[in-house]
Amino acid sequence: MIKRVTESSSNYNNLDKMSTLDLITNINKEDKTVAESIEEILPEIELFINACFLRMKDGGRLFYLGAGTSGRLGVIDASECPPTFGVDHGVIVGIMAGGDAAIRKAVENAEDDTQQGWKDLQEHAINSNDTIIGIAASGSTPYVIGALKKANEEGVLTGSITCNPGNIVAETAQYPMTAVVGPEFVTGSTRMKSGTAQKLILNMISTSLMIKLGHVQGNRMIDMQLSNNKLIDRGTKMIIESLSIEYEKAKELLIKFGSVRKAIENYEA
Repeated sequence: MIKRVTESSSNYNNLDKMSTLDLITNINKEDKTVAESIEEILPEIELFINACFLRMKDGGRLFYLGAGTSGRLGVIDASECPPTFGVDHGVIVGIMAGGDAAIRKAVENAEDDTQQGWKDLQEHAINSNDTIIGIAASGSTPYVIGALKKANEEGVLTGSITCNPGNIVAETAQYPMTAVVGPEFVTGSTRMKSGTAQKLILNMISTSLMIKLGHVQGNRMIDMQLSNNKLIDRGTKMIIESLSIEYEKAKELLIKFGSVRKAIENYEA
């Protein structure tokens, strides 16, 4: 039987007797180890990103699939890509066991269905040009395992983000990414270090892919959506830095053309 490190007893005891300062100091101490755990698997993350990019540059999509905290983290990352990088909502898609209702409230037994994950993906007409990342801290979620197995059969590229060594999800995925962060501060509470690791890896994946796909110029989000005054101001300043023009002229160009990229491309001195 595979030992689940994520379920191992906490390195700390008597949490209920700790002061507030002791609690947050010890949580912070544990959190510091997460980035080090991810550093050990950077080569695996690199391999996945490069393989996924080859498909996405030809129009393929990226799907995140998970349950509970893992599923919610995927939904969050996917939902942030359109406003940040100006891509359509269908380019990176987050799907979680139990559907959108499970984002706020747990749906009982949703993660235990080995068939439902693939059914949910089929609603998006998934095909062999697409990529799936199965996200599961434990690496044993049936909803994710079933979807990955079927995806492999159908020629879909598969990756996984997990936190237990030698887990089934990682063994099923073509490109496993396993960040072993060790026992949680509160025993078994994988919303803590495991969740942090998953979030950091998702940040790496989506940001790197968007940069490689051309949605960042220099260090600027030139395709970001202008959804509020703060972002309009940010975009205006990007144009000023690029074209060396006055604020009002830069803002006028931004509003007219709808993006930093288009404003710069269409500028006539």
